[in-house]
Amino acid sequence: MATQRTFSIIKPDATRRNLTGAINAKIEEAGLRIVGQKRIHMTKAQAEAFYAVHAERPFYNDLVSFMISGPVVVQVLEGENAVAAYRQVMGATNPADADEGTIRKAFAESIEANSVHGSDSDENAAIEINHFFTEDEIVG
Repeated sequence: MATQRTFSIIKPDATRRNLTGAINAKIEEAGLRIVGQKRIHMTKAQAEAFYAVHAERPFYNDLVSFMISGPVVVQVLEGENAVAAYRQVMGATNPADADEGTIRKAFAESIEANSVHGSDSDENAAIEINHFFTEDEIVG
């Protein structure tokens, strides 16, 4: 397997509860390296652009409102098969369905406030990373 990069967001529900370190520990325990990281408060325009793929869905406005409700931590993760590895450590979108030991099982408040976002493909990882990071901000 080749080393890949993927994108992560620690969402407002988790930053509000000071879970950044605990979530990062699970990421690193899974063998992923954090090679880019910054804490930001997403603007409405940033959130709308990032989630534009969902613009026609009924939950879009609530999602945008949630993502701008507090600070988030955007990250670039690197490792073997990074996209799949991070999706495994995140757990199912619905924390009730997530496996024990996953981030969402341990920390999510609900299906909506599920603590983290992760890219679902190599292609989307590249798009999402470029949305928030320049190449010189990634120092792996």
